[in-house]
Amino acid sequence: MNMRILIIAPEQITVPPLLGGSVEIGILAIAKQLAKSHQVTVVSRSHPRYPQHSQINGVHIYRVPTGSPMKYLSHVKKWIGNKRFDVVQVDNRPRFIRPLKQLLRNKGIPVTLFLHSLTFVGPPFTTRSAAARDVAHADLILANSSSLKQQLSSRFPGISGRIRKIWLGVDTNRFSPARKPNPGRTFKVLFTGRIIPRKGVPVLLRAVKLAQGEAKKPLEVIIAGGSSRPGYMNQMRSLARKLKVRTRFLGNIPHSSIHNVYRKADVFVCPSQKHEAFGLVNVEAMSSGLPVIASNNGGIKEIIKHNRNGILIKNYKQPQGFAKAIIKLSNQRDTRNRMSRLARSDCMKQFSWGATAKRIVRAYAKYRNQK
Repeated sequence: MNMRILIIAPEQITVPPLLGGSVEIGILAIAKQLAKSHQVTVVSRSHPRYPQHSQINGVHIYRVPTGSPMKYLSHVKKWIGNKRFDVVQVDNRPRFIRPLKQLLRNKGIPVTLFLHSLTFVGPPFTTRSAAARDVAHADLILANSSSLKQQLSSRFPGISGRIRKIWLGVDTNRFSPARKPNPGRTFKVLFTGRIIPRKGVPVLLRAVKLAQGEAKKPLEVIIAGGSSRPGYMNQMRSLARKLKVRTRFLGNIPHSSIHNVYRKADVFVCPSQKHEAFGLVNVEAMSSGLPVIASNNGGIKEIIKHNRNGILIKNYKQPQGFAKAIIKLSNQRDTRNRMSRLARSDCMKQFSWGATAKRIVRAYAKYRNQK
Protein backbone atom coordinates (compact mmCIF):
# COMPACT_ATOMS: atom_id res chain seq x y z
CA MET A 1 0.00 0.00 0.00
CA ASN A 2 1.68 3.17 -1.23
CA MET A 3 0.88 6.25 0.88
CA ARG A 4 1.30 9.97 0.22
CA ILE A 5 2.68 11.23 3.53
CA LEU A 6 3.17 14.89 4.45
CA ILE A 7 5.39 15.63 7.47
CA ILE A 8 5.21 19.12 8.95
CA ALA A 9 8.35 20.09 10.87
CA PRO A 10 8.39 22.64 13.71
CA GLU A 11 9.21 26.26 12.86
CA GLN A 12 12.49 26.77 14.73
CA ILE A 13 15.08 24.61 12.90
CA THR A 14 15.31 23.88 9.20
CA VAL A 15 15.48 20.39 7.64
CA PRO A 16 18.15 19.12 7.30
CA PRO A 17 19.37 20.84 10.50
CA LEU A 18 22.65 22.71 10.07
CA LEU A 19 23.96 21.90 13.56
CA GLY A 20 21.72 19.80 15.79
CA GLY A 21 18.04 19.37 16.55
CA SER A 22 16.94 15.86 17.45
CA VAL A 23 13.37 16.35 16.17
CA GLU A 24 14.56 17.54 12.75
CA ILE A 25 17.28 14.85 12.58
CA GLY A 26 14.56 12.27 13.22
CA ILE A 27 12.15 13.77 10.69
CA LEU A 28 14.64 13.51 7.83
CA ALA A 29 15.95 10.07 8.83
CA ILE A 30 12.42 8.62 9.09
CA ALA A 31 11.32 10.35 5.87
CA LYS A 32 14.24 8.79 3.96
CA GLN A 33 13.21 5.33 5.16
CA LEU A 34 9.53 5.91 4.39
CA ALA A 35 10.42 7.21 0.90
CA LYS A 36 11.69 3.74 -0.06
CA SER A 37 8.04 2.62 -0.37
CA HIS A 38 5.91 5.78 -0.11
CA GLN A 39 5.67 9.33 -1.49
CA VAL A 40 7.04 11.54 1.26
CA THR A 41 7.01 15.32 1.49
CA VAL A 42 8.44 17.42 4.34
CA VAL A 43 7.52 21.06 4.92
CA SER A 44 10.08 22.97 6.96
CA ARG A 45 11.18 26.54 7.69
CA SER A 46 13.16 28.41 5.06
CA HIS A 47 16.88 29.10 5.47
CA PRO A 48 19.31 31.25 3.42
CA ARG A 49 21.56 28.22 2.94
CA TYR A 50 18.84 26.11 1.29
CA PRO A 51 16.59 26.47 -1.77
CA GLN A 52 12.78 26.58 -1.44
CA HIS A 53 12.60 23.01 -2.70
CA SER A 54 15.11 20.19 -2.63
CA GLN A 55 15.05 16.43 -2.94
CA ILE A 56 17.09 14.14 -0.67
CA ASN A 57 16.96 10.35 -1.11
CA GLY A 58 13.50 10.56 -2.65
CA VAL A 59 12.14 12.94 0.02
CA HIS A 60 10.75 16.25 -1.30
CA ILE A 61 11.48 19.09 1.13
CA TYR A 62 9.66 22.40 0.74
CA ARG A 63 10.73 25.38 2.88
CA VAL A 64 8.39 28.23 3.78
CA PRO A 65 8.91 31.54 5.65
CA THR A 66 8.78 31.56 9.42
CA GLY A 67 8.86 34.05 12.28
CA SER A 68 6.33 33.14 14.91
CA PRO A 69 4.77 29.63 15.05
CA MET A 70 1.46 31.02 13.74
CA LYS A 71 3.11 32.91 10.89
CA TYR A 72 4.90 29.70 9.90
CA LEU A 73 1.62 27.74 10.12
CA SER A 74 -0.14 30.23 7.86
CA HIS A 75 2.57 29.67 5.21
CA VAL A 76 2.32 25.90 5.65
CA LYS A 77 -1.47 26.06 5.14
CA LYS A 78 -1.01 28.24 2.05
CA TRP A 79 1.50 25.74 0.67
CA ILE A 80 -0.88 22.79 1.29
CA GLY A 81 -3.69 24.55 -0.60
CA ASN A 82 -5.57 21.92 -2.60
CA LYS A 83 -2.84 19.26 -2.52
CA ARG A 84 -3.91 15.76 -1.55
CA PHE A 85 -2.23 13.41 0.92
CA ASP A 86 -3.21 10.18 2.66
CA VAL A 87 -1.91 11.36 6.02
CA VAL A 88 -0.55 14.62 7.42
CA GLN A 89 1.90 14.18 10.31
CA VAL A 90 2.75 17.13 12.56
CA ASP A 91 5.90 16.81 14.65
CA ASN A 92 5.95 18.29 18.16
CA ARG A 93 3.45 21.12 17.61
CA PRO A 94 0.04 20.21 19.14
CA ARG A 95 -1.28 23.73 18.49
CA PHE A 96 -1.00 23.15 14.71
CA ILE A 97 -3.45 20.23 14.79
CA ARG A 98 -6.79 22.04 15.09
CA PRO A 99 -6.14 24.63 12.31
CA LEU A 100 -4.93 21.86 9.98
CA LYS A 101 -7.97 19.68 10.74
CA GLN A 102 -10.19 22.65 9.83
CA LEU A 103 -8.25 23.17 6.58
CA LEU A 104 -8.51 19.49 5.60
CA ARG A 105 -11.93 18.57 7.05
CA ASN A 106 -13.66 18.30 3.66
CA LYS A 107 -10.92 16.05 2.28
CA GLY A 108 -11.09 13.44 5.04
CA ILE A 109 -7.30 13.45 5.50
CA PRO A 110 -6.20 12.23 8.95
CA VAL A 111 -3.91 14.59 10.87
CA THR A 112 -1.53 12.86 13.28
CA LEU A 113 0.76 14.23 15.98
CA PHE A 114 4.26 12.85 16.60
CA LEU A 115 5.32 13.99 20.07
CA HIS A 116 9.00 13.85 21.02
CA SER A 117 8.67 15.22 24.57
CA LEU A 118 6.27 16.82 27.07
CA THR A 119 7.66 20.32 26.32
CA PHE A 120 4.78 21.53 24.15
CA VAL A 121 1.90 20.10 26.18
CA GLY A 122 2.43 22.18 29.33
CA PRO A 123 3.79 25.44 30.77
CA PRO A 124 5.52 27.68 29.81
CA PHE A 125 4.55 26.96 26.16
CA THR A 126 0.86 26.33 26.77
CA THR A 127 -1.67 25.61 29.49
CA ARG A 128 -2.81 22.09 30.34
CA SER A 129 -6.37 22.88 29.22
CA ALA A 130 -5.24 24.36 25.86
CA ALA A 131 -2.96 21.35 25.27
CA ALA A 132 -5.85 19.00 26.08
CA ARG A 133 -8.02 20.75 23.46
CA ASP A 134 -5.19 20.61 20.88
CA VAL A 135 -4.30 16.93 21.27
CA ALA A 136 -7.98 15.94 21.28
CA HIS A 137 -8.15 16.93 17.58
CA ALA A 138 -5.37 14.53 16.50
CA ASP A 139 -6.57 11.37 14.77
CA LEU A 140 -3.56 9.46 16.08
CA ILE A 141 -0.73 10.39 18.47
CA LEU A 142 2.73 8.87 18.10
CA ALA A 143 4.91 8.97 21.25
CA ASN A 144 8.61 8.16 21.09
CA SER A 145 8.67 5.95 24.22
CA SER A 146 6.43 3.98 26.58
CA SER A 147 7.33 6.54 29.25
CA LEU A 148 6.03 9.43 27.13
CA LYS A 149 2.93 7.42 26.18
CA GLN A 150 2.21 6.80 29.87
CA GLN A 151 2.73 10.46 30.80
CA LEU A 152 0.41 11.63 28.01
CA SER A 153 -2.26 9.07 28.94
CA SER A 154 -2.32 10.20 32.56
CA ARG A 155 -2.39 13.91 31.63
CA PHE A 156 -4.98 13.52 28.87
CA PRO A 157 -7.07 10.37 29.59
CA GLY A 158 -9.39 11.14 26.67
CA ILE A 159 -6.68 10.39 24.08
CA SER A 160 -5.06 7.31 25.69
CA GLY A 161 -6.64 4.93 23.17
CA ARG A 162 -5.17 6.88 20.25
CA ILE A 163 -1.52 6.87 21.40
CA ARG A 164 1.02 4.55 19.75
CA LYS A 165 4.61 4.03 20.91
CA ILE A 166 7.17 4.65 18.14
CA TRP A 167 10.78 4.39 19.28
CA LEU A 168 13.25 6.66 17.52
CA GLY A 169 16.39 5.34 15.84
CA VAL A 170 19.89 6.03 14.64
CA ASP A 171 21.86 5.70 11.41
CA THR A 172 23.70 2.51 12.39
CA ASN A 173 26.06 2.79 9.39
CA ARG A 174 27.27 6.28 10.26
CA PHE A 175 27.25 5.77 14.02
CA SER A 176 29.51 2.73 14.13
CA PRO A 177 32.35 1.76 16.49
CA ALA A 178 35.89 3.02 15.93
CA ARG A 179 37.88 0.48 13.91
CA LYS A 180 40.64 0.45 16.53
CA PRO A 181 40.01 0.83 20.26
CA ASN A 182 41.38 4.01 21.85
CA PRO A 183 44.84 3.23 23.19
CA GLY A 184 45.13 6.79 24.59
CA ARG A 185 46.74 7.67 27.89
CA THR A 186 43.45 9.08 29.21
CA PHE A 187 40.03 7.50 29.74
CA LYS A 188 37.63 9.69 27.77
CA VAL A 189 34.17 10.42 29.17
CA LEU A 190 31.79 11.96 26.61
CA PHE A 191 28.70 14.14 26.93
CA THR A 192 26.83 15.45 23.87
CA GLY A 193 23.79 17.71 23.89
CA ARG A 194 22.64 21.20 24.78
CA ILE A 195 24.47 22.81 27.68
CA ILE A 196 21.42 23.72 29.77
CA PRO A 197 20.70 23.07 33.46
CA ARG A 198 18.36 20.10 32.92
CA LYS A 199 21.08 18.11 31.12
CA GLY A 200 23.17 17.77 34.29
CA VAL A 201 26.69 18.82 33.20
CA PRO A 202 27.62 19.97 36.77
CA VAL A 203 26.72 16.49 38.08
CA LEU A 204 29.00 14.94 35.44
CA LEU A 205 31.94 17.24 36.26
CA ARG A 206 31.58 16.57 40.00
CA ALA A 207 31.34 12.81 39.33
CA VAL A 208 34.60 12.86 37.37
CA LYS A 209 36.24 14.83 40.19
CA LEU A 210 35.19 12.09 42.65
CA ALA A 211 36.34 9.31 40.29
CA GLN A 212 39.77 10.79 39.57
CA GLY A 213 41.44 9.26 42.61
CA GLU A 214 40.31 5.68 41.95
CA ALA A 215 40.44 5.39 38.14
CA LYS A 216 43.56 3.62 36.86
CA LYS A 217 43.95 6.08 33.97
CA PRO A 218 43.71 9.88 34.09
CA LEU A 219 40.13 10.93 33.21
CA GLU A 220 39.25 13.42 30.49
CA VAL A 221 35.79 14.87 29.86
CA ILE A 222 34.70 15.76 26.32
CA ILE A 223 31.65 18.03 26.09
CA ALA A 224 30.16 18.46 22.62
CA GLY A 225 27.31 20.95 22.47
CA GLY A 226 26.48 24.63 22.63
CA SER A 227 24.29 26.80 24.77
CA SER A 228 21.88 29.62 24.00
CA ARG A 229 22.97 31.03 27.36
CA PRO A 230 26.64 32.09 27.16
CA GLY A 231 26.62 32.84 30.91
CA TYR A 232 25.73 29.23 31.71
CA MET A 233 28.44 27.89 29.38
CA ASN A 234 30.99 30.12 31.13
CA GLN A 235 29.81 28.78 34.51
CA MET A 236 30.51 25.21 33.29
CA ARG A 237 34.00 26.16 32.09
CA SER A 238 34.84 27.81 35.42
CA LEU A 239 33.38 24.83 37.35
CA ALA A 240 35.66 22.44 35.41
CA ARG A 241 38.67 24.68 36.20
CA LYS A 242 37.70 24.99 39.87
CA LEU A 243 37.31 21.19 40.21
CA LYS A 244 40.58 20.64 38.30
CA VAL A 245 38.81 18.25 35.92
CA ARG A 246 40.48 17.98 32.54
CA THR A 247 37.68 19.06 30.17
CA ARG A 248 37.51 19.81 26.46
CA PHE A 249 34.54 21.96 25.43
CA LEU A 250 34.10 21.37 21.70
CA GLY A 251 31.13 23.74 21.26
CA ASN A 252 28.43 23.05 18.68
CA ILE A 253 29.35 20.20 16.35
CA PRO A 254 27.27 19.79 13.16
CA HIS A 255 25.25 16.60 13.40
CA SER A 256 26.73 15.50 10.07
CA SER A 257 30.11 15.01 11.80
CA ILE A 258 29.14 14.22 15.42
CA HIS A 259 29.69 10.46 14.80
CA ASN A 260 33.46 11.17 14.71
CA VAL A 261 33.26 12.58 18.25
CA TYR A 262 31.62 9.41 19.62
CA ARG A 263 34.47 7.34 18.16
CA LYS A 264 37.01 9.25 20.25
CA ALA A 265 35.36 8.29 23.57
CA ASP A 266 35.53 5.29 25.92
CA VAL A 267 32.20 5.81 27.66
CA PHE A 268 29.14 8.04 27.28
CA VAL A 269 27.40 9.77 30.20
CA CYS A 270 23.83 11.13 30.11
CA PRO A 271 23.17 12.77 33.51
CA SER A 272 19.73 14.23 32.65
CA GLN A 273 18.07 15.83 35.68
CA LYS A 274 14.51 15.91 34.30
CA HIS A 275 12.21 13.53 32.39
CA GLU A 276 13.71 12.49 29.05
CA ALA A 277 11.08 11.10 26.71
CA PHE A 278 13.65 9.10 24.73
CA GLY A 279 17.20 10.51 24.64
CA LEU A 280 18.47 10.19 21.07
CA VAL A 281 22.09 10.74 22.16
CA ASN A 282 21.99 7.44 24.06
CA VAL A 283 21.21 5.35 20.97
CA GLU A 284 23.83 7.29 18.98
CA ALA A 285 26.38 6.36 21.66
CA MET A 286 25.24 2.70 21.77
CA SER A 287 25.37 2.42 17.99
CA SER A 288 28.94 3.77 18.21
CA GLY A 289 29.80 0.92 20.58
CA LEU A 290 29.92 2.99 23.77
CA PRO A 291 28.62 1.75 27.12
CA VAL A 292 26.20 4.38 28.47
CA ILE A 293 26.01 5.62 32.07
CA ALA A 294 22.64 7.39 32.35
CA SER A 295 20.01 8.76 34.70
CA ASN A 296 17.31 6.21 35.46
CA ASN A 297 14.46 8.43 34.27
CA GLY A 298 11.79 8.61 31.58
CA GLY A 299 12.35 6.69 28.36
CA ILE A 300 16.08 6.26 29.02
CA LYS A 301 15.42 3.01 30.94
CA GLU A 302 13.69 1.55 27.86
CA ILE A 303 16.98 1.90 25.98
CA ILE A 304 19.65 1.31 28.61
CA LYS A 305 19.46 -2.09 30.28
CA HIS A 306 21.26 -1.95 33.63
CA ASN A 307 24.56 -3.90 33.68
CA ARG A 308 23.86 -5.19 30.16
CA ASN A 309 24.56 -2.37 27.68
CA GLY A 310 25.19 0.34 30.27
CA ILE A 311 24.63 1.45 33.84
CA LEU A 312 21.53 3.25 35.15
CA ILE A 313 21.91 5.67 38.05
CA LYS A 314 18.95 5.82 40.45
CA ASN A 315 20.10 8.77 42.57
CA TYR A 316 20.91 10.89 39.51
CA LYS A 317 20.69 14.26 41.26
CA GLN A 318 23.96 13.41 43.04
CA PRO A 319 27.39 12.68 41.46
CA GLN A 320 28.34 9.63 43.58
CA GLY A 321 26.52 6.99 41.49
CA PHE A 322 27.98 8.35 38.24
CA ALA A 323 31.47 8.40 39.83
CA LYS A 324 31.17 4.75 40.88
CA ALA A 325 30.07 3.73 37.35
CA ILE A 326 32.90 5.70 35.71
CA ILE A 327 35.45 4.02 38.02
CA LYS A 328 33.99 0.57 37.24
CA LEU A 329 34.07 1.03 33.47
CA SER A 330 37.49 2.70 33.42
CA ASN A 331 39.08 -0.06 35.54
CA GLN A 332 37.28 -3.16 34.22
CA ARG A 333 38.13 -3.47 30.55
CA ASP A 334 36.34 -6.81 30.10
CA THR A 335 33.10 -5.38 31.51
CA ARG A 336 33.46 -2.33 29.27
CA ASN A 337 34.09 -4.44 26.15
CA ARG A 338 31.11 -6.72 26.91
CA MET A 339 28.77 -3.72 27.38
CA SER A 340 30.18 -2.12 24.24
CA ARG A 341 29.34 -5.19 22.11
CA LEU A 342 25.85 -5.52 23.59
CA ALA A 343 25.16 -1.79 23.19
CA ARG A 344 25.91 -2.04 19.47
CA SER A 345 23.93 -5.26 18.92
CA ASP A 346 20.89 -4.03 20.91
CA CYS A 347 20.90 -0.88 18.83
CA MET A 348 21.10 -2.77 15.54
CA LYS A 349 18.08 -4.90 16.54
CA GLN A 350 15.77 -2.27 18.00
CA PHE A 351 16.84 1.26 17.23
CA SER A 352 17.53 1.59 13.50
CA TRP A 353 15.60 4.26 11.56
CA GLY A 354 14.29 1.46 9.34
CA ALA A 355 12.60 -0.12 12.37
CA THR A 356 11.09 3.27 13.32
CA ALA A 357 9.66 3.78 9.82
CA LYS A 358 8.13 0.26 9.84
CA ARG A 359 6.38 0.99 13.15
CA ILE A 360 4.93 4.24 11.73
CA VAL A 361 3.67 2.52 8.56
CA ARG A 362 2.03 -0.23 10.65
CA ALA A 363 0.32 2.38 12.86
CA TYR A 364 -1.01 4.31 9.82
CA ALA A 365 -2.10 1.18 7.94
CA LYS A 366 -3.97 -0.10 11.01
CA TYR A 367 -5.66 3.28 11.48
CA ARG A 368 -6.78 3.35 7.82
CA ASN A 369 -8.12 -0.21 8.01
CA GLN A 370 -10.20 0.66 11.05
CA LYS A 371 -11.86 3.61 9.28
